[in-house]
Amino acid sequence: MEKRIITTDETQEDALLEGSLRPQTLAEYIGQEKTKNLLKVYIQAAKERHDTLDHVLFYGPPGLGKTTLSGIIANEMGVNMKITSGPAIEKPGEMAAILNNLQEGDILFVDEIHRLNKQVEEVLYPAMEDFAIDIMIGKGASARSIRLNLPRFTLVGATTRAGLLSAPLRDRFGLSHHLEFYTHQELKTIIMRSAGVLGVTIDEAGAREIARRSRGTPRLANRLLKRVRDFAQVKFNGDITCEAAKYTLDLLGVDEYGLDDMDRRILKTLILNFDGGPAGVETLAAAIGEDAGTLEDVYEPYLLQNGFLNRTPRGRTASILAFRHLGFKTKEETGQES
Repeated sequence: MEKRIITTDETQEDALLEGSLRPQTLAEYIGQEKTKNLLKVYIQAAKERHDTLDHVLFYGPPGLGKTTLSGIIANEMGVNMKITSGPAIEKPGEMAAILNNLQEGDILFVDEIHRLNKQVEEVLYPAMEDFAIDIMIGKGASARSIRLNLPRFTLVGATTRAGLLSAPLRDRFGLSHHLEFYTHQELKTIIMRSAGVLGVTIDEAGAREIARRSRGTPRLANRLLKRVRDFAQVKFNGDITCEAAKYTLDLLGVDEYGLDDMDRRILKTLILNFDGGPAGVETLAAAIGEDAGTLEDVYEPYLLQNGFLNRTPRGRTASILAFRHLGFKTKEETGQES
């Protein structure tokens, strides 16, 4: 599959870029006001009790700041953070080793926690509840279980697929927060801050233009800022203005709703080939030359969430918003019968 500039999945470039742009404290963090205000209280209460924070679960679409918030919790609590991910831990012994190496109060951040396998997950149950792990010594009839006590720690889990978490694991998180998409105003503030960190001159109109095309996601906003910076440097004397932002993003095929060429192709295919739909996902995928699973997992979520696409029992249909955005008239407007 062709790499998309508007993907919200983390790339290697993002990892390098975000490291310098991530806020370090809750005061610096922009957006997610409800989650931020709750965390302020929980963190202050834990510090006053000289206790660890309850285990925390962050869930929501990629690129909204789950890793950043985990780092902020560690900074606010004054402890170290160890980072791993669900797919990276294949055996129960690996998880046991990670837990055994934690220090008192440490944060253990597990990204994509829904991808932990069942055996590894079971190691976490006593660790999260009792701060202990059960280790099997020996084999066969002589095998016996011993319990090792762990230092008190906080597990911070992050997932884009909360529905895939098992109930026993989900129930062991004391704090659970859903991260929302950001408003244009919040993204504009983030872009202005990031531009300052990067040493880029940007005006409010330029930041606003990037924000409205960033799909509600700070990660994408920072990536687009970097692209616009390059064009501004070469073609606009280094200053990011509304004109520079529009020129760059139009050239990259990212329109005012944050749709790219493939998004528009999907919608146009539905409108032109299937009269707006409904069309089955397999049929639609074949028409655009894409895998059905990729269509469902990669392209559809944003189109569904923002009202361009509808999912019905009979298949996918293009919405009125899709017709109007792409310059087509609906059946009602042209007087055609369904």
